[in-house]
Amino acid sequence: MGQLYLRDFCRGEQPWLIDTIKALVALESPTTDKAAVDRCGRELEQRLGAIGGRVTRLARAERGDHLRAEFGPAAAPGDRDRQVLLLGHFDTVWPVGQLERMPLAESAGRLHGPGIFDMKAGIALGMLATRSVFEAGTARGRRVVMLWTTDEEMGSGTSREAIEEEARRSAAVLVLEPSLPGGAVKTSRKGCGSYEIVVRGVAAHAGIEPQKGASAIQELAHQILRVNQLQDLAKGILVNVVQASGGTRSNVIPDVARVVVDVRVPTMAAAGDVARSFESLAAVDPRTTVEARGGFDRPPLERTPAVARLYDQARAIAREWGHDLAEGGTGGGSDGNFTAALGIPTLDGLGAVGDGAHALHEHVVVDALCDRAALVAGLIASL
Repeated sequence: MGQLYLRDFCRGEQPWLIDTIKALVALESPTTDKAAVDRCGRELEQRLGAIGGRVTRLARAERGDHLRAEFGPAAAPGDRDRQVLLLGHFDTVWPVGQLERMPLAESAGRLHGPGIFDMKAGIALGMLATRSVFEAGTARGRRVVMLWTTDEEMGSGTSREAIEEEARRSAAVLVLEPSLPGGAVKTSRKGCGSYEIVVRGVAAHAGIEPQKGASAIQELAHQILRVNQLQDLAKGILVNVVQASGGTRSNVIPDVARVVVDVRVPTMAAAGDVARSFESLAAVDPRTTVEARGGFDRPPLERTPAVARLYDQARAIAREWGHDLAEGGTGGGSDGNFTAALGIPTLDGLGAVGDGAHALHEHVVVDALCDRAALVAGLIASL
């Protein structure tokens, strides 16, 4: 049974796929609302069990519980080459109640709803892909592990350890995050970092003796100009001041001011260069002090030879049914950044085709859903 069989199987299961997507989208799951996320998780857990998954709930106190589902033979020492990890998240950026403003609706071949593109449809695609390889008997002893997490939209603080642990057991990681426009997969992602620059000066009366003060805001302006020089669009290095604050009253020379800087880099080498630049910031006015703190919470997903080979394999599968699968990169991070940084072959953006992540027009293209599931199934079967 080949790739065309898997495609036909997935196409025949479109009603099941749509039902699964709608059920997950109907249960709103903003990252910060543990009760809501866990309600969605219970529905997902039940559906994973119904298709044969051995489900483990990874309990968390502050965030929703993550879900691990295992299919196929149980793990044994030294059989990493048998395991494929399907990775994604079911937390969303939308608050509870957004569904009233963005109702689940199908129109002009698109299915709309909060969190549907990023990335609940991707979870359903992974489930259908796994069903197809096991029900068709093409798994060939493969073990599929799904790890669906609940805090990706806020940095993956409670899930990173589990993600990296599972990745180390796997031959490859398939990330069901949304595709790029037109269905292209993601073979690179920028690393994501954040820095806070805090300047401390000397307060004084602005109208009586300003010369006795040292303005933290003025010094911070010098530091902002220095930080802006780190941006290099040609090299893919993005450095942007995104928040600023300082001062207490209109007649006081400010003694404290701060900014938050968002940083995106294409390589670990660039991350090191940027980090050293922040560490070397020094005050222009010697009466002030400058402190930069922060760092990178997601390493870059670089297009390594291992990533390229996995993409070539996916492209060959798509060509069997007449599609040319494109690739690209993005400035946003995902949990695939963590797995790729470990050296595990990782292919991202295998989820739904659509548009509007984090936007009011969020939707997926219905006719593309089943073939995306078939693409994931083909990768599982052929790795």
